[in-house]
Amino acid sequence: MADGLANSIQEALSAFAAQFPGRFSANSGVRGHHANTLTLVPPQLPDAVVWPETTADVQALVRLASLYRLPLIPFGAGTSLEGHVNAPRGGISVDFSRMNKVLDIRPDDMDCTVEAGVTLSQLNTELRATGLFFPVDPGAEHATLGGMAATRASGTTTVRYGSMRDNVINVTAVLASGDVVRTARRARKSASGYDLTGLLVGSEGTLGLMTELTLRLHGVPETIVSAVAAFDTTEGACRAATLAIQSGLCLARIELLDEVQLRCLNTRANLGLDEVATLFLEFHGSAANCQADVRTFETIAGGEGGRGVTSAGDPASRKLLWRARHDAFWAVKSSWPGKQVVVTDVAVPLSKLAAAVTETAADIRETQLIAPIVGHVGDGNFHAIVVVDPANAAEVARVEAFLERLVARALAYDGTATGEHGIGQGKRRFLAAEHGAAADMMRVIKRSLDPLEIRNPDKIF
Repeated sequence: MADGLANSIQEALSAFAAQFPGRFSANSGVRGHHANTLTLVPPQLPDAVVWPETTADVQALVRLASLYRLPLIPFGAGTSLEGHVNAPRGGISVDFSRMNKVLDIRPDDMDCTVEAGVTLSQLNTELRATGLFFPVDPGAEHATLGGMAATRASGTTTVRYGSMRDNVINVTAVLASGDVVRTARRARKSASGYDLTGLLVGSEGTLGLMTELTLRLHGVPETIVSAVAAFDTTEGACRAATLAIQSGLCLARIELLDEVQLRCLNTRANLGLDEVATLFLEFHGSAANCQADVRTFETIAGGEGGRGVTSAGDPASRKLLWRARHDAFWAVKSSWPGKQVVVTDVAVPLSKLAAAVTETAADIRETQLIAPIVGHVGDGNFHAIVVVDPANAAEVARVEAFLERLVARALAYDGTATGEHGIGQGKRRFLAAEHGAAADMMRVIKRSLDPLEIRNPDKIF
């Protein structure tokens, strides 16, 4: 590093340290904690970490960063999967964990306002007495709501309640200019102006730093029933999932786990399930509707090679089932200790789901990879959890080629390269193939709102 550049960075870090006494760290261990990835891109550490506590703090951060041309990388809980929190150009990791206040809960309007560092579990704990809950469930209960909005997260409940795109009403954000913008008011509908909320949700910190969110809440259902259905084939399980959605059942979750994933979960959680293609389901509604829909699903499953459907309405059984589903990644990782695990996802139209999953499973077998498949198949979204030895160049090359084919297959079915993980660093190369000329339009927006190119740089583009 040239002496002039080194001196410039040191001067910048000194300025941040002076502005945020007690809330600044350049410690290598702290920096390492704020750089992680589950892609094949290695961790890339920031130069320092700052913990803002107010929107005014974030404004001060933004102005200092602009003065010194230093990148800002927002950090929630570090649960993102595509390298979003990496710092390829160094800079400041902006840790929102101290902006963790639930600012207002309005039960009559079924909405709330929170700071960006509030976690999913924290919000739902505070909502318990209201009869309401926030339904988006990406499988990481300690994910921050700001991070979930930034990556347009969704998860197991999307089939009924939608993703962050559907449940964020307003974003308060600090732009590159240091100005604070509020993207919308709280009315349930508006035809006024551009959809700036939709623009910032999913922008991965590349357009501004979110500090507050207004979120749509939902009523806790009268009855919740979980179910498990085993199938002769993965294709049959996917067809049954599609038919269940098309039949209008009161499904809140419908998750696919292939036989390899079931084997991992049985080992980790002692579920005792047959190690075959399996659907985990959850029904929300009245007691009568849930019971009727479980019976209807039994008929659907039987026509697609289902081996029987077992259901349970008690909270303990449901909690065990969904904890196991959310532990899918860790179950795979613990099954192959010492290996790296790469989590990737795509989504396709429902009518193409069975074909896309079946072809992907065949690809995994033919390539001789270990890659259990799990998926939020109610909305056409599925994941491959790929096990790889990063020291084995040939294996890494096979994994890279598989990932390319996986996305190409999804795009050929008019799907997407990422159903819920975002682009980050891991999937930048697919943006143009998916969006064509619209990707150029995105770049124009990025340059307009981030002329210095220091808002989470090298993500998405």
